[in-house]
Amino acid sequence: MKNMQKYEQLAITELDAYLFGQGTHYEIYNKMGAHVGVKDGKEGVYFAVWAPAAREVYVIGEFNNWNAYGYDMKKISDGGIYDLFIPGAKAGDMYKYLIISQSGEALYKADPYANQAQLRPETASIVADLSGYEWKDSEWVEKKKTENHLKAPLSIYECHLGSWKKKDDGTEDGFYTYRELAPELAKYVSDMGYTHIELMGIAEYPYDGSWGYQVTGYYAPTARYGTPKDFMYFVDYMHEKGIGVILDWVPAHFPKDAHGLANFDGSCVYEYADPRKGEHPDWGTKVFDYSKNEVSNFLIANGMFWVDKFHIDGLRVDAVASMLYLDYGRTEGNWVPNKYGDNGNLEAISFLKHFNSMLKKRFPQAITIAEESTAWPMVSGDPDNGECLGFTFKWNMGWMHDFLEYMKLDPYFRKFNHSKMTFSLMYAYSENFILVLSHDEVVHLKCSMLGKMPGDREDKFKNLKLAYAYMCGHPGKKLLFMGQEFGQWNEWSEKRALDWYLLEDESHTELKDFTKKCLKLNKNYPCLYATDYSSEGFRWINANDKDNSVLSFMRISPDGKKNLLFVLNFTPVERDSFRIGVPFKTKYKLVLGDNEADQKKTLTAVKGDCDGYPQSLLIDLHKYGIAVYEFNGDVSKVHATKI
Repeated sequence: MKNMQKYEQLAITELDAYLFGQGTHYEIYNKMGAHVGVKDGKEGVYFAVWAPAAREVYVIGEFNNWNAYGYDMKKISDGGIYDLFIPGAKAGDMYKYLIISQSGEALYKADPYANQAQLRPETASIVADLSGYEWKDSEWVEKKKTENHLKAPLSIYECHLGSWKKKDDGTEDGFYTYRELAPELAKYVSDMGYTHIELMGIAEYPYDGSWGYQVTGYYAPTARYGTPKDFMYFVDYMHEKGIGVILDWVPAHFPKDAHGLANFDGSCVYEYADPRKGEHPDWGTKVFDYSKNEVSNFLIANGMFWVDKFHIDGLRVDAVASMLYLDYGRTEGNWVPNKYGDNGNLEAISFLKHFNSMLKKRFPQAITIAEESTAWPMVSGDPDNGECLGFTFKWNMGWMHDFLEYMKLDPYFRKFNHSKMTFSLMYAYSENFILVLSHDEVVHLKCSMLGKMPGDREDKFKNLKLAYAYMCGHPGKKLLFMGQEFGQWNEWSEKRALDWYLLEDESHTELKDFTKKCLKLNKNYPCLYATDYSSEGFRWINANDKDNSVLSFMRISPDGKKNLLFVLNFTPVERDSFRIGVPFKTKYKLVLGDNEADQKKTLTAVKGDCDGYPQSLLIDLHKYGIAVYEFNGDVSKVHATKI
């Protein structure tokens, strides 16, 4: 019974039920679900579930040979919470709730608050004891609490654990465990220069092909790679090696699997009852009913649960646009306007504001990121500003779309599409953007990043390096999906590992090394992260040279030291002694190039008006040339006469 909680600590009180009904019980996960404890001197498990429309609720499991009768749960609140303490039940036992609906239908449901689940295709919940893990990351967490997330470096490696690498062990899945993955993945990510890893598909889900975006176990790390404590070890190890961990989180919708949240007690409990609001026709999934305080509480507490119990550093919120718009994916006449006659989901908006505001207050070390693909205003920013949704960051889908469309073009046509590369600077500071090249861009016949590039094999590699150099210099934090850093040829599939054998080829190794250099720049140069969200941190040298398809710009540091000058040639035409204006008559040191062995390491500005400045550089640009120079000087005091 050592350190085991007493029944009185576990049992749901009148206050718990009240706060849950108000939608403000932010630690409801310590009460709902299955928790090992002691009652009247006997060890067992306390079970609690919300099933407001149920006629009867039972707990069935290994501890009672899956026999319902005699294990009926007692309704303890008018809001529909049921509980039961079962002596002799223990951590590791499988269980489900047998719910009898008002019509007499028997529903066998997994526990919405379970902390562990069976490996698919099995669907039972498992009693888990989350206590007892000895965390070693207190210094990391305390540092993150006071960090200015907007001014800190953020380079994210988006990763699907099941297909990053696979074991050749004869099993169909070939999964590595969380504990096995941690050292190898941490070493790789750290060596490359990433600051964070973003994990797809950690909350339990039944169908591999959903990649974890159709969740049935919101409070359970997937059993594919081990136990909850194995996942704690994974996060702790990452922190030890200086890597933050971001989870993909899906409060937008859930699947219809019989053991899941859909039709939970025979009625629409977690979903909107009206199918015009409660179903996503595009995905065949159910939409959470954010108007119910208990549903909102389930989700808000879930986001906090991952930070509280697993020390997660951030949540990337999936499909935010589908939450915000009542007509998302729906045809005319098949959606319900709000009370003002508009298409905004007022309840979802309120939910997101509530979540972001409370998470920042309770766990300031954690960031939230919106995958939001529209021009909805004020997605990111201060959550206490009533007009703002309150996310820390927003994915820049507009930049991603224009950027990829441009890079795919035959270079001859780039001069006619020059604005695709410059337009993003018109709105770059309207949100706290993250530039993303995510898994969504390298699946379903979209081609891998290398496959998107034009030209022959050599040109493809040169173009991709050029693309990454531009991404490196563009304002905003960064995200790249796994495999794209070394030039995966195949589109990504969750069924197979990345093609690591490609690194035996010099071209792929060089691309990986180049990506690494870009990441190191992002990490080591404050001008590339400290002023991401201030227009003072970026200045064009020449944004209008469409005939040559050359872009030149500066990233400016707050203290005038270690500024960077980017000169990028998006054509296969060599341009010897290419002149660009610069703000200072000083030395410019090469820190990133397409072929550094064949590029001048230092250039000195010479007299000669260009781009509005009285001095200029003469640069020999290779085809698809990349030239990034470091220089010092307070650029804010120097203004070009024309831009």
